[in-house]
Amino acid sequence: MNFTQAIRYAVLRELAMARRARVSTQSTQEFKHLENAHVLGQESTYWHTYTHWLMLVWGWKNKAYSEVAGQILRIVGAISKTALGLLPTGNTGGANVSPFKPMVLSPTHAQAINDAKHRCKLAN
Repeated sequence: MNFTQAIRYAVLRELAMARRARVSTQSTQEFKHLENAHVLGQESTYWHTYTHWLMLVWGWKNKAYSEVAGQILRIVGAISKTALGLLPTGNTGGANVSPFKPMVLSPTHAQAINDAKHRCKLAN
């Protein structure tokens, strides 16, 4: 098992909450869940890139074109830098923060990430 698989359910839970917020037309809450999914999946190239893509789509649908532009740059970075470990831990991934700024992990996020890493070790 790798990290992408181990963190899958935590990321999917946040993405499901983002979808519910979108259906309820709560765009701010939707983006918050996308940020949470980004923080959780940041160490996986797949989840990292995918959450940036969803943020880009959010920006387009909400006519937040600075978010769209920021996400294009972040998608390139996610594809090219994640596997190298060049990540600012805890960064929420939105265009409103520097892509290089580390941020404090919430206890919930830290626990989910640590649990996923532990499952990886147990499986290997």
